[in-house]
Amino acid sequence: MSGNNLQGPIPSEFGDLKNLISMDLYNNDISGHLPSTLGNLKSLRFLRIDQNRLTGPIPRELSGLPNLESVDFSSNDLCGTIPASGPFENVPLSSFSNNPRLKQGPGAYDARC
Repeated sequence: MSGNNLQGPIPSEFGDLKNLISMDLYNNDISGHLPSTLGNLKSLRFLRIDQNRLTGPIPRELSGLPNLESVDFSSNDLCGTIPASGPFENVPLSSFSNNPRLKQGPGAYDARC
């Protein structure tokens, strides 16, 4: 569904797609916060939502996705702290680039923004 000029928020109901392996929503006009229900997607391996207008923090629930191998959150307006646990331990910083209000840092995860 990439590059289709999709608009509006990601529906929280996407979290009900329990067998979803890949979510490719990059290069659209998606806005709003990432729903925490995406943390229910235990089969998800690839999450690419770069080049949109997403705001807010990266939900802590995404740190609990056991099969997540590849993510790209770049070129949005996300904020807070980059998660550093679970599948995010080995994600390159380039996957979070061009989010001026998103920061990396030691210490606890910070979802305030």
